[in-house]
Amino acid sequence: MGITKELFIFLSAILSGAIVRLVYRCISCLRNVIHHTHWIIELEDLAYWVGTAIFLFVQIYYTSSGSVRWYFVLGIGLGASAMSVFLVAVRKWYRKIVCPGSGFLAETLEKGRKKR
Repeated sequence: MGITKELFIFLSAILSGAIVRLVYRCISCLRNVIHHTHWIIELEDLAYWVGTAIFLFVQIYYTSSGSVRWYFVLGIGLGASAMSVFLVAVRKWYRKIVCPGSGFLAETLEKGRKKR
């Protein structure tokens, strides 16, 4: 296996980690919009983790013929961390753009936050 193939596997792992993190953030945003009971949240988390396990298994199977490489695990961690940093930056930009004004969108979002 050449270095280009290993680089492709590493970049694929970074992308996989970012996708996994983004999907969980979408689920948590859905929880903020729609009130969930505890057993629904637990069911969502179970479905997320089963789906994540299947997704990562398929990614490992197709990128490195089923063998778990240390840099694939590292790439997943880096991808998830990079997506977390990106999401924090987007939230800061969003607050700078939307929240300073007292427009309809900012008021609506604040009312939704205060209901909890």
